[in-house]
Amino acid sequence: MSALIPGKPALIEPGVRRVLGLNPGMMTGPGTNSYLVGDNELTVIDPGPADPRHADNLQAAAEQLGAPIRRVLVTHTHRDHSPGASVLAERLDLELLGPEVPDDGLQDEHWRADRILGDGDRVRLDDRTVRAIATPGHVGNHLCFLLEDSGLLFTGDHLIHGSTVVIAPPSGSMKDYLASLRRLLDEDIHCMAPGHGELIQEPEAALNWTIEHRLERERKVLDALRQRPDSVAQDLVEPVYVDVPDYLHAVATLSLEAHLIKLYEEGRAERRDGRYQALE
Repeated sequence: MSALIPGKPALIEPGVRRVLGLNPGMMTGPGTNSYLVGDNELTVIDPGPADPRHADNLQAAAEQLGAPIRRVLVTHTHRDHSPGASVLAERLDLELLGPEVPDDGLQDEHWRADRILGDGDRVRLDDRTVRAIATPGHVGNHLCFLLEDSGLLFTGDHLIHGSTVVIAPPSGSMKDYLASLRRLLDEDIHCMAPGHGELIQEPEAALNWTIEHRLERERKVLDALRQRPDSVAQDLVEPVYVDVPDYLHAVATLSLEAHLIKLYEEGRAERRDGRYQALE
């Protein structure tokens, strides 16, 4: 497994290299992973934040490989994943491909795709083909990209290494997230290349663990709601996320709200004036 070294291209399989961004943090872990796919011409998957230094590193990697960058694909339009496309597009003649942008105030306002991608769309990358798989949940416009010849899945923020992702309503949906996880169990995936952290070498185990982890958290939400009826998410975060450090509770409250919305959508909780009560 290649070490995560910022700015240095690391070969993760033939024709695929990872370049770690220079944006480590609480929400990004070691930083955003950008991927260069191809040999004769290159595609950047998730160009990261609007950081000219990262764009420099991507271009330097391309020069080292002796191949031009022709296009950019983005898995979703959060500000640590897609804004780097604008930086590269100012320097190079590129095709930009990816999803439309939801209007929730959390997105890259500069993203403009030359081609909007949706579920099942295929894109030719040099001599290989990648297929877009709609995976809403973390955000409503999320896509994963499957290299069909090798089974390598670029997961963006659908699954990341070493942690779980935040599900932030309104564009994030826990119900959709679980459905998207289950859907990937039907795909022929041999390895996952996440938007943050190392490769996920056992995809099926990671998917099943994440599904069960989310369902166990949901059970805790329902238990807490029974004990504290007429609650909002902030009222429940301490008992539900007792295993999570206090400094992460504000972020955890977003996913907790997504759990409450899912329970309401399924008729397992009722909501009045923004407050929830368990119905089971």
